[in-house]
Amino acid sequence: MTQLYGHDEAWRQWRAALGSARMHHAWLLVGPKGQGKGLFARAAAAELVAEPGVSQPPLAMHPDVLIPEHPPENKEEAKKREDGGDYRRKRSIPIDEIRLVQHRLTTRPTLGSRRAVILDPADDLEKAAANALLKSLEEPPIGTFFLLVTHRPGRLLATIRSRCRMLRFAPLSDTNVDQVLCRDAPQADAAARAAAVAAAKGSPGAALGFVEQKLGKLHALMLQLVSHGDEHFALRGAFAEELGARPDRERQLAAIDLACSVVSAGLGHNRHRDAVAIAAHGELVKLAGQLPTYNFDPGLVAMEIGALLASLAMPREAA
Repeated sequence: MTQLYGHDEAWRQWRAALGSARMHHAWLLVGPKGQGKGLFARAAAAELVAEPGVSQPPLAMHPDVLIPEHPPENKEEAKKREDGGDYRRKRSIPIDEIRLVQHRLTTRPTLGSRRAVILDPADDLEKAAANALLKSLEEPPIGTFFLLVTHRPGRLLATIRSRCRMLRFAPLSDTNVDQVLCRDAPQADAAARAAAVAAAKGSPGAALGFVEQKLGKLHALMLQLVSHGDEHFALRGAFAEELGARPDRERQLAAIDLACSVVSAGLGHNRHRDAVAIAAHGELVKLAGQLPTYNFDPGLVAMEIGALLASLAMPREAA
């Protein structure tokens, strides 16, 4: 299993509960996207289901670790999966996936006395799926424990949140983020790693996206937009060109995540600028949520990101 860096306090709380007589049946893993909460959930689940003297299969094949997935987008993508190829997934986790898990919960765990259910992320549950999950949280089968990964806990039903013990994940140290990059992106040189670490603000997932998507030039342009504005649209044009005429969804989302990090780093200068930054951050988050659903023109997306960044230097553009 992939080595995890940091999160010592989360591990302390989890292992203390694991060794106690009464462990809570549902856990909410809360923190910004890209901090390793999903990896933590899987490593924690492996500890949970382990039994002394019983050989444990790999987690992906473990009968007592259930992870509802994002199914293929349509029949064509489902056929690609059947053929063993890459396929596009739905943005949400439908109720059918939760019902499959609930059917498994009617039987006893296979290899031991405990079973883990991981929702990663629980933010993606469809409304009907969330309501179905709530029933299992209200009456959990004996020996079943739920780990719900969430980047935005406010999107979850209050009744779901109230039945979970919260485990918060703080940003990792720059040293830990660099360790992740050295392990998972060995092709990146020291300069690229340093830029990625600085831009990621404690998120190894963001740092990996920075390196894999080659966002160094985009980051430099973002910093210029925030510092100097873009009265004549030259920087926005350069930004759109660097992003690409036909960037894929992953590159666009990585650029938006990076823009959010740049905007957040600008907070604290003065009250008026902070208000503009908060508004810009909200619009970037909204754009990230809409991007997978709507067929936006990539050039217009780039110009919108650029305008939101420039608004920090030119408050009149925010209006």
